[in-house]
Amino acid sequence: MSASTPAGLPSLGVSLIPVVALIGLLAADVVAFGEDSSYGANQIAMLLAAFIAGGIGMVRGVKWEAISGAISHSVSQTTEAMLILLMIGALSGTWLIAGIIPAFIHYGLQILEPGIFLFAACIICGLLSLATGSSWGTVGTVGVALVGIGSALGLSEGWIAGAIISGAYFGDKMSPLSDTTNIAAAVGGTDLFSHIRYMTLTTVPSLVVALIVFLLVGIGGGASAGDVSAAFADDFGAAVFEAFNIHWGLFIAPVAVVVMIARKVPAAAALLIGTVLGALTAVIFQPEIIRSVSGLGTEAGYGLAAFKASIQSMALDSSVTTANAMANELLSASGMAGMLNTVWLILCAMVFGATMQATRMLERITQAILSGVQSTFGLVGRTVGTCLAFNVLASDQYLAIVVPGNMLKDAYAERDLAPENLSRTLEDSGTVTSVLIPWNTCGVAQSGILGVATWAYLPYCIFNWVSPIMTLLVAAIGFRVKRLTDTASN
Repeated sequence: MSASTPAGLPSLGVSLIPVVALIGLLAADVVAFGEDSSYGANQIAMLLAAFIAGGIGMVRGVKWEAISGAISHSVSQTTEAMLILLMIGALSGTWLIAGIIPAFIHYGLQILEPGIFLFAACIICGLLSLATGSSWGTVGTVGVALVGIGSALGLSEGWIAGAIISGAYFGDKMSPLSDTTNIAAAVGGTDLFSHIRYMTLTTVPSLVVALIVFLLVGIGGGASAGDVSAAFADDFGAAVFEAFNIHWGLFIAPVAVVVMIARKVPAAAALLIGTVLGALTAVIFQPEIIRSVSGLGTEAGYGLAAFKASIQSMALDSSVTTANAMANELLSASGMAGMLNTVWLILCAMVFGATMQATRMLERITQAILSGVQSTFGLVGRTVGTCLAFNVLASDQYLAIVVPGNMLKDAYAERDLAPENLSRTLEDSGTVTSVLIPWNTCGVAQSGILGVATWAYLPYCIFNWVSPIMTLLVAAIGFRVKRLTDTASN
């Protein structure tokens, strides 16, 4: 053991072996599986890296009981987050068959106007992502349509994709339905809505900067073929109105969820109530959709059809078919079953992090990262750098949140910084920059979905670039830094 290594800790070189192995396995996954690497291959990579870390630890005298205990404790900390994720899947299903999500899309498309396309595209994607909690779902549905419309208006595909991704990742960050938002809050050690409220200090200014840029670019571009966007919105609206009974009454459930969030109702409970309200909305306002989703003929009682359609939309796949191909892509949801892969990914990430923690390798790496840090700005800066490094080297958004969060949590507490400082920084740097890396699963997926190369849209994702800069700026000037002592005194 070198003189610079504290007693009882492995050396930095030994501690980095599982990390290097993980990076190598994840890189191989991206090459072999592409955007599908997070659907099983990355989970295996994390378990294999955890096995390597555990093996090294046991050789050094760490007992298996200590490792398994750390894993159990780590996984238990994510129980609420995983429950929330399952509720998100259920809610998205019932809100689909109720017509709530189609209504959001329809009314959002109405704001498209010539000359402000980039500005409007960012807002539309932000609203949809905020409502659904899914940047991928937003980009893969409305985002694809907006690329076609924007191209017809004569705008650069890079700028179009940048506006779409900026809006989608803003909504993803700020939505209580988002998996990354829930994960960041859980890893940071704070509750979901405290995390979201604290993020507004950096996220809203970042969005304002992005919107100003998109507005100036859009007006300066002189796009004037507004009939294309109007025609698309009309076609989409016609398809949705043909399939659903669309009216403002559908927004009762979303408003109720917003009110519950504002009144600090626990997230899982609010989402469950929102799910039930969505099912009731479907039963009352969408009888034809209920019959279609249930697959039961008219000879079956409506009560049975309503029960089957509601449960199916909560748990399994549900979809609505219209005469519009783009609408058909939008009108589908996977229920709780669609969230199981994310739950699996979280479990495996927590196993790796816990094993690294139990073997004290994480502690040794953390000491190296924090070496020389003398201020809050320095700590936030190291956090941003670590998240960026994991997005680049580990090629996975979730690891860029979970691993740095576990590594740096104690350092924030030691400096009397409330956990919201960590969870916000994880999102400002880990969540939003993943899509900028061509070999990261997010970069691979969004590039493939939009048909725009990552390098082509990378300079124009204004929100994604400004977010980590904004979190560094706020830390540098010490603006509204939340302290543990402040929390304790309230």
